[in-house]
Amino acid sequence: MAVKMIAVDMDGTFLDENKQYNVQRFSRQYALLKEKGIRFVVASGNQFYQLQRYFPDIKNEIAFVAENGAWVSDCNETLFCGELAKEKVHQVLDILAQEPGISTVVCGRNSAYVHSSVPEEVIAMLTNHYYRLEKRDNLYDIDDTIFKFSLNLAHEGVDELMERLHSQLGEIENIMHPVSSGFGFIDLIIPGCHKAHGIAMLQEKWGIGDCEVLAIGDSANDIEMLRQACFSFAMANAAAPVSAVARYKTESNNDEGALNVISRVLAREFPFD
Repeated sequence: MAVKMIAVDMDGTFLDENKQYNVQRFSRQYALLKEKGIRFVVASGNQFYQLQRYFPDIKNEIAFVAENGAWVSDCNETLFCGELAKEKVHQVLDILAQEPGISTVVCGRNSAYVHSSVPEEVIAMLTNHYYRLEKRDNLYDIDDTIFKFSLNLAHEGVDELMERLHSQLGEIENIMHPVSSGFGFIDLIIPGCHKAHGIAMLQEKWGIGDCEVLAIGDSANDIEMLRQACFSFAMANAAAPVSAVARYKTESNNDEGALNVISRVLAREFPFD
């Protein structure tokens, strides 16, 4: 079957190490994708408002599976937005308060929020992922629809924290599910609200089967999406579990691996011939 949807992760996949991509090359590719009726989907753990900034000319005509699937939008129409009850938000914050080595971002529909005590150098780093980011003296008193928590910490502490969070969160009715987003980030997502869930919603809307979906990723939060897509690609820089799941490989994010896959689709080269 021909590819009818291309879903790409951003950090470590579509974007290079400088958080950029070859805009001119992709613009030419997108025009051809549009001509052929192939949908382009941005599937990322990043904030919706941040993702839109990468595609200023086409943001109103493409789809976004943002916040690791917590927010799904097509042509600027919200199809899905997760929501965590306030008491559960407080339960998660209580657990995270026991982890002094992390910086916590509370992710909501209107903005993302950090505690006022977070150092400025951490704030500067977080602005690479959050266009809307506010400081608050009290994270327990936020008037917004909350659907995700993002934790930043030293790389070497990620695996141990993942294990602790799996245990602690699992004791509270499986309240949130921790996933590694790479680059020292762990996202706590509402169970089932992952990238594959968002892509499935778009597939249903557009009448596209799994065998017509191409997905490209590099981190653990891409695994469900790659398992679902018939044409699944892991970047050369992908984590080992991601490479094990993907059916195909491509070049690294610094070598335009994602754009190279799109070129192969347009040229009907293997495995799209």
